[in-house]
Amino acid sequence: MNAASAASSGSAIPHRRARVRAPELIGKGGWINTGGKDLKLADFRGRTLILDFWTFCCINCLHVLDELRELEEKHRDTLVIVGVHSPKFVHEADHQAVVDAVERYQVHHPVLDDPELATWKQYAVRAWPTLVVIDPEGYVVAQHAGEGHAHAIERLVAELEAEHEAKGTLRRGDGPYVPPEPAATHLRFPGKALLVPSGHFLVSDSTRHQLVELAPDGESVVRRIGEGDFKEPQGLALLPDGRVAVADTVNHRIRAYDPGSGAIETLAGTGRQWWQGEPTAGPAREVSLSSPWDVAWWGGKLWIAMAGVHQLWTYDPEAGTVQAAAGTTNEGLVDGPAAEAWFAQPSGLAAAGDRLWIADSETSALRWIDAEDVVHTAVGTGLFDFGHRDGTAGQALLQHPLGVTALPDGSVAVSDTYNHALRRYDPASGEVTTLATDLREPSGAVLAGDDIVVVESGRHRLTRLRLPEEAVRVEAVAHRTQRAATEVAPGTLRLDVVFQAPPGQKLDTRPSLPSLPEPGCLPGPRASTAGGA
Repeated sequence: MNAASAASSGSAIPHRRARVRAPELIGKGGWINTGGKDLKLADFRGRTLILDFWTFCCINCLHVLDELRELEEKHRDTLVIVGVHSPKFVHEADHQAVVDAVERYQVHHPVLDDPELATWKQYAVRAWPTLVVIDPEGYVVAQHAGEGHAHAIERLVAELEAEHEAKGTLRRGDGPYVPPEPAATHLRFPGKALLVPSGHFLVSDSTRHQLVELAPDGESVVRRIGEGDFKEPQGLALLPDGRVAVADTVNHRIRAYDPGSGAIETLAGTGRQWWQGEPTAGPAREVSLSSPWDVAWWGGKLWIAMAGVHQLWTYDPEAGTVQAAAGTTNEGLVDGPAAEAWFAQPSGLAAAGDRLWIADSETSALRWIDAEDVVHTAVGTGLFDFGHRDGTAGQALLQHPLGVTALPDGSVAVSDTYNHALRRYDPASGEVTTLATDLREPSGAVLAGDDIVVVESGRHRLTRLRLPEEAVRVEAVAHRTQRAATEVAPGTLRLDVVFQAPPGQKLDTRPSLPSLPEPGCLPGPRASTAGGA
């Protein structure tokens, strides 16, 4: 949740220079994916252990989960990965929410729920995500913050495997992962919904990697679409030619689904994640994307909420091109001309006349871009201020909203995800009110006549609500995320910062990006490929 220089995001402790005994793993929330067993460091002796400090709101953390899957499979008999869930938002300290997130993002290794950040503090972690490598004898041998370190870690894991096999300190065998029992539901953590011309609902069934068409009742399954074609799809938008654009999030693509023929094709993206230094404009299927989360047709183009790089992009179907349209890739809340604005995981879009509304999730903000390409903020103040408070827009608070829906009267409904609520912002009065509570992680909503149908992602269903005339009153709550400083003993202190670029990369010596004052999500290292500028 802040920008970082190459040195800080790529820092590592070479395993041959440090002999630091790994602290014990403790967390008040207990263990997930272990069949109810509590684990200790001693249970991992003889295996290389990677601790993945993550929080489920953070797109960089989700990228790291995907990066680790191949490594986890390749060294499954000598390597154990343990997720240490370390929350930012209040909702993320809810144990059931962590259990849900582990299933939602298909985490196939043990996870320690650490709601009070006890293990985070023991390992002096300062950013999400952070990876810590512990050798088979229980010593910390490397630490990396940010994403993009999988190749360097894979090389280290291979070295540790050879070294400890030679020493006789390597233990092979099955890991402690115990998968949960599968659940029988029509939908599983759905992301977004769209009302199509037939009157049916099309839903992105994210965890099952498909689209589901539901009858007008919002419950009866008509058909399932795209098994094997999508990977954690999210946003949906109707295109002028009758096809549906799909944000194929983990495939880093925009796809088109034809309800008539059933055909699915790629509109944009290469299937690889975009990295710093790659093109941000060009032929749509030759430019990489990064975790597109939502799509909306506005101003003659398809707008893309590019959550993975904190930007808005556009796809022009006539030219067959994509380009970055707003945002700098810096993470934060800065308004102004589109090319200079900062976003933080934009995750919901809604077109309404001369405005494109944006649910900017990590800043807990509702924002919009106007026809003059200027970005504005209606509700929200920054990365670390959130809560549930109604009132004037300057005083109101949201908590990690993922969806926004334009209403007939010119106001907008906000799927206030981590507050389990549907909120309403009225531009005419500047007031924020609560329309409904007791929803479970609402991630989007769509109008259906006089009703609004909410995607209750955490309850695996669509919920139909009548738009009320009066808002529900709730008790105001405000929060600010703060992390305690690391204590050091008095006297002389020597601090060595060691950086070693991963194979095939070199240090980028250009001026570093400005840092924010709080710890946060870090992108990958700003290292150029060999021979690059």
